[in-house]
Amino acid sequence: MQTKSRMNVYFEPDLLKKVEALALRRNVSKSAVIEAAVASFLSADASERLEAVFARRMDKLGRQVEGLDEDLAILGDTLSLFIRFWLTVTPPLPDSAQASARAKGAERFDGFLQSLGRRLATGDRFLKELSRDIDAARNSSDTQ
Repeated sequence: MQTKSRMNVYFEPDLLKKVEALALRRNVSKSAVIEAAVASFLSADASERLEAVFARRMDKLGRQVEGLDEDLAILGDTLSLFIRFWLTVTPPLPDSAQASARAKGAERFDGFLQSLGRRLATGDRFLKELSRDIDAARNSSDTQ
């Protein structure tokens, strides 16, 4: 017969209540519950389960990063196309109109920052809105 050694441990009250409840449900001693928990924690299976959990989480994070990378590429392409278009169609201003154009530009930029702040506060992102606009355009062209 194998002898067991006594060990005194301290538990948070909530954790001890959970141990006691499990012992009652399983009709075993609290010592048996704790011994099984420690054995499970120290077993090779526990480390393999933990590794599997980490692997799944890393896979999920990898897919999320790939999605962000694609979103960032779309955003970069969108911005560069807009800038190219804007530079192509915007005629240069005469010197006499420069001051009023700067004032109007500052006013418009303030409006842009306020709009951006509202959009960021609501969590509605450009690419989501763009997807909805594209879907709506497709649906309206399908019904015509």
